[in-house]
Amino acid sequence: MSLPTVQKLYAVIDGTWPSSAKQALGPWTIRIDSGGGNRVSAATAELPITDADIPVAEDAMREASQTPLFMIREGEDDLDHHLEARGYVIKDPTNLYAAPVADIAINRPPPVTSFEVWPPLAAQAEIWAQGGIGTGRLAVMDRAREPKTTLLGRLNDRPAGTGYVGIAADCAMIHALEISEGHRRQGLARHLTRAAAFWAQDNGADYLTLVTTQANIGANTLYSSLGMTLVGQYHYRTLPE
Repeated sequence: MSLPTVQKLYAVIDGTWPSSAKQALGPWTIRIDSGGGNRVSAATAELPITDADIPVAEDAMREASQTPLFMIREGEDDLDHHLEARGYVIKDPTNLYAAPVADIAINRPPPVTSFEVWPPLAAQAEIWAQGGIGTGRLAVMDRAREPKTTLLGRLNDRPAGTGYVGIAADCAMIHALEISEGHRRQGLARHLTRAAAFWAQDNGADYLTLVTTQANIGANTLYSSLGMTLVGQYHYRTLPE
């Protein structure tokens, strides 16, 4: 089974983690959001651009009270160079992983370790908040189309981790996987990833996918150890503070 392309996964990000509004403006897609993070507030180029196109996107984002932010996908070297020349700096280089669901949906998590929950519970919101995932990102989860779920992880009979999973096309994508500080390095992230795969399989997805920053060494190590394949990358460019 061939894996989804990186271009397909860019669309899966949009499908499973949607912005509150999108605007087509010349060669650009302008994403409008408040508090949902980079993925829902970055502009992307849908057609070849020139340097003269960049102020159009900048003005649109500023008009929406957003700092200009551009997502640079594979093959967009010209856009990357134009932004660099304008003083934009790289932010959050990110890896995209994928695997056939059947390759991850093995060895179910131990009993009472993982629960499918929708809508998310207050205990999950608290865990996310500890990791900097606030109400803006919870709003993204709420407006995303079904099928979707959250996963509540428990250790020592206490809420210890949480994550969100949505499906677009034949791909399930994990977002906002967070383990509370006192419960890290005990295997819960691995259990929740496998739980996501079982949920995805039950809901018709063929692939389990996710994104994580390159700086998150622990997450990259985990997903590689589970047999997930790095299928592509992207990064953002923004103006220095």
